[in-house]
Amino acid sequence: MDISEVVRRSGFPASTLRYYEEKGLIASTGRRGLKRLFAPGVLDTLALISLGRSAGFSLDEIAGMFSADGKAQIDRQVLSGKADELDRTIRKLSAMRDGLRHAANCPASDHLACSTFQRLMSNALPGKERP
Repeated sequence: MDISEVVRRSGFPASTLRYYEEKGLIASTGRRGLKRLFAPGVLDTLALISLGRSAGFSLDEIAGMFSADGKAQIDRQVLSGKADELDRTIRKLSAMRDGLRHAANCPASDHLACSTFQRLMSNALPGKERP
């Protein structure tokens, strides 16, 4: 399949496909004129890359999930670690959402007079240790 077909079927722009090839995430099988050719399996590889990016993996981390021949070799411990990281992020974002909802509906005349908003501000400090 030529690069324009992969673009059409995957939704990735050609520039992204060329970049992924440069990074070693995908490999073309040859050329037809100036157009790169790819095996049909590239669509599965692109779907895995997209899934990994959605989960927060870097391209380098994703590259480590493929063997030299391009087959997926996904370490389950890495997936578990990323799931734990996502759990921490979800808890943090949920607390932030709840604080913002409280601040939006707080009956205090001044947000700075609200103890809940003060706690939200205090927890926003980057170097603050949290219990």
